[in-house]
Amino acid sequence: MSDKHQIDQVKIPQVYAARTDVGCVREHNEDSFIAATPLFVVADGMGGHEAGEVASEIAINTLLEKAPSSPDGEGLANAVRAANIAIISAAAQGVGRPGMGTTMTAAQIFDDQLVIAQVGDSRAYLLHEGTLQRVTRDHSLVADLVDQGRITEEEARVHPQRSVITRALGSDATVEPDIYVLRVSTGDRLLLCSDGLSGMVQDSGIASILRANPDPQDCCDALIREALAAGGMDNVTCVVVDPLKEPEPEKPAKGSGGWLKAHLGPVIFAVAFVAILAAGIGGAYAYAHNSFFVIAEDGVVCVYRGLPGSVAGIKANWLEEKTDIPVDKLSPTTASRLEGGLAVDSLDDAQALLTEYRHLIGAEPSDKADGDGSRAQAKGE
Repeated sequence: MSDKHQIDQVKIPQVYAARTDVGCVREHNEDSFIAATPLFVVADGMGGHEAGEVASEIAINTLLEKAPSSPDGEGLANAVRAANIAIISAAAQGVGRPGMGTTMTAAQIFDDQLVIAQVGDSRAYLLHEGTLQRVTRDHSLVADLVDQGRITEEEARVHPQRSVITRALGSDATVEPDIYVLRVSTGDRLLLCSDGLSGMVQDSGIASILRANPDPQDCCDALIREALAAGGMDNVTCVVVDPLKEPEPEKPAKGSGGWLKAHLGPVIFAVAFVAILAAGIGGAYAYAHNSFFVIAEDGVVCVYRGLPGSVAGIKANWLEEKTDIPVDKLSPTTASRLEGGLAVDSLDDAQALLTEYRHLIGAEPSDKADGDGSRAQAKGE
């Protein structure tokens, strides 16, 4: 499998994780997600390049701003309604394209209470006592046909109109989300996903992967691999949450810096670096020397070895590559992730990320620059 698929992932060990992938056919990724407890969201944009991704980003940004701070189904529904109006207003003002839209499946978890708001065919599943339950109902033409008994679930998977959805954000100012309120138990696992997963992998296969991978990030990776192996006909995004599982102390991986190299902000890196300094300058240097991140700097994407920022005036990073990739040509979501530094596991992973960015903006790779020695509406139009 190509390294270009190792893009846009977030990991918080033992509790939740998320990952999105462009797939094997699409040229750009219109999916967006939120994984920031207690809010988890998957949005699958539609309308084509510079439209679907705009709609999904507007939707998740609105959710981040408007979502309630306590268990409230109506409050979450209001946030989704606000996202819908925000997309319609943006299109009217010339942002994106007229007719752009997105699905949205949003979940909030407070202790043992789970609240879900859903529009479109991005799904929520709950694995409870080893059994997979499909929580949401697709707002799609084929789902209606299945409910009417006119086609089977298997026929729906290959139906020529399987991409036609009957409810989406951006299509109608009066669109309403479905609201679900559930109780979760210790050992339950929540999955939110775009149809790039559910359309490629049957529920039985999804259930097997959810059961077989205790770590949420490993689970996300396995789900993505399975969707790609099945053809990867669409962008695929998944968010896996273990609602009542306490974080466990993480043992540092040998020579890698362990979980501190997950995609966290520079403040967390700074705190980690202070702790390492207390343990010894030699150990701190070794840790930083084996860490890498990609960051927006001087308007372009740069690759660094080490940790973002500095601690007590001590620089903990070294420039590896200053690319010719303009940050303002990337999507707003990607650009915002690069502002504080996006951690990667190796220089090879950094180069894979650069390759993906160049592909997304239609740029050809160049030699290294400076361095020390990166609505019923059919989807996919």
